[in-house]
Amino acid sequence: MAVPKRRVSKARRDKRRSNVWKMEAPALVKCPNCGEYKRPHRICQSCGFYKGKEIVKKDA
Repeated sequence: MAVPKRRVSKARRDKRRSNVWKMEAPALVKCPNCGEYKRPHRICQSCGFYKGKEIVKKDA
């Protein structure tokens, strides 16, 4: 019969059982300028605006 060589600590056991390690989808918000979805606190990739100001010139 297989017997563990060392006892697994409670911390190691609970870390393995927890769901913290699972990946989550990134949070998305609508750009107030163009309505495209973007990551929060980042420049909009489609229009180049951030906080109502044009940061990057986009040629659409």
